[in-house]
Order: sequence, then C-alpha cells, then structure tokens
Amino acid sequence: MDVDTRLLRYFAAVAEAGSLTRAAELLFVSQPALTKQVKQLEALLGVQLFTRSRTGMALTGPGRTLAARVPGLLSGWDEALRETRSSASREARVLRVGFLASAANEATQQIVAAFGRLRPGWRVDMQQASWSNPTAGLADGDVDVALLRLPFPGQEALRVAVLLTEPRWVALPSTHPLAAREEIAFDELRDEPFVAAPEETGWWRDHWLAVEERGGHPARIGAVTDQPDAWLSAIANGYGVALAPESSARFYARPGVTYRPVTGVGPSRVGVAWAPADDANPVVQDFVRCCLEHAPGAS
Repeated sequence: MDVDTRLLRYFAAVAEAGSLTRAAELLFVSQPALTKQVKQLEALLGVQLFTRSRTGMALTGPGRTLAARVPGLLSGWDEALRETRSSASREARVLRVGFLASAANEATQQIVAAFGRLRPGWRVDMQQASWSNPTAGLADGDVDVALLRLPFPGQEALRVAVLLTEPRWVALPSTHPLAAREEIAFDELRDEPFVAAPEETGWWRDHWLAVEERGGHPARIGAVTDQPDAWLSAIANGYGVALAPESSARFYARPGVTYRPVTGVGPSRVGVAWAPADDANPVVQDFVRCCLEHAPGAS
C-alpha cells in the first residue's frame, strides 16, 4: 500500500493539535480540505484514527499507534530527500536558490557574482516561487537556500539572517482618488478592498494585509493572486489595492498602477534562509556570507 507523505503530515498535525481548526491554521490549509485528507487516510488504512466530538479530535487506539511512529518516519524521509537533492546539486556544482518577487532587490546580482568568484565552476540556479509558497521551496528541500520576505510560515524551523529592511508602500489603481497623494495614512485604506495572497499562506497573507495594524477591523478582499503579473493586473483593473515593499515601485512598475508611501504600518524585511542541517555545508555558508557582505548597508 502506498500512502502519500502529505496525508501523514496532516494526520500528525491533527494528532498533535487535537483540533482540526488549530491544525488547519498550523498547516495553512482550509479546515474542509484537512478533514477530507484525514478521511482519505482512514479509508486507505481501513481504520478509524480519530473520534470526533465538540471538544476536538481524540486519537483511537490505532491512531495512537500510528502517531507514535509517524514523526520519526517523516523526519527520516525529509532528511533522506534533502540529502539526495543536495548530493545531486553538489555533483552538478549547482546551488539552488529559491526566491520570491525581487529577491534581495538590487543586491541580488552582486551576491550571485560574489559567490561565483568565491566558488569558481559553480552555478547559481535562481528558482522563483509563487506567493503560495512563502519559503520558496526551502521547507520542502527543493532548494538549498532562499531569499525571502519576512515573516513567513515555518520561519522558526529555519536559520534566517536579515539582509535589508524597507518601508511598506501601497500599490493602487492610477485612477484611485488617493493615487494623487504624496503619502497615505493606512487608516484611509482600511475599508478598501485588498488584493491578497491565497488564504492557505496564513500569517504571510496577514502581514501583507496589515492585520496587526487594523485594530480588529476585518480586511475586505477584492481579489486573490499568487503571482506578480496577476497581482499587478488585479490592481490595475481596480479590484483592490495592496501593500508592497518600496522596491516594488522599481521592480514592478506598470501603466495603471501607482505606488505611494504609507504611514501607520511597519516595514518589510528580506532575509537569507537555510536549513539547520546546512550549518556545516560550506557551499551554502559561502552563499550566506556573500549575502551578508553585499546586503545594503554592509561594511
């Protein structure tokens, strides 16, 4: 019998949280989707893993047996997968670097060039991820290191070094009345529809909706996108506004979209992230060193 490791991860999350609602939040998936996956695993195994009640999800006897074995099984598989992919990259002398949007802004090319001087014969393979994958493949072992916007889901399980900080601005349709302003207070944007990242990205989405700065005022969602081009089109078409890093005005300039500074929201940060298992990986650490040396403001 073949069982998708994703089903086991979902099972382990529910077993640990004791609640479908809480597990769904931790996994950044919807509760109906999680319920469906748990039922699928039970059907595959032919056993009931949980008893359901108003107070939560309790493991059955078979469920407790599986819960005791799954963490070690998943940990072993993750380690084997990461080591296999890393070995293939080393053999090919390729460093896989995941990134979101504009990566480390203008410093990106300097970082890659510095790594090339430090590691002659190595190639940096830059792999852009969608916003529905806020670790840019790092959490799944698809890349060796990543340039990411902070905060991101799963950040506490990775090593992260901050490279730069920049203000959050707002991107608006150029026809929007506020687009004529030199600066906009976030309070004036609270009731605007926003173009948001997918719901399953959890507090990554919340950060770009400025949930903490809303004082409990719910965000209105005008459109959901996970790619820069779709994001720009949604804004230009008037479906909503969106918070964005200041650098977006340089990297994502487009007719019909206007960027303006915003007061009343905190900044955005860019970091380089890697897995704890690569603390002793000299190639990954060389790339991290290049990031730190060429980050804006580095001496």
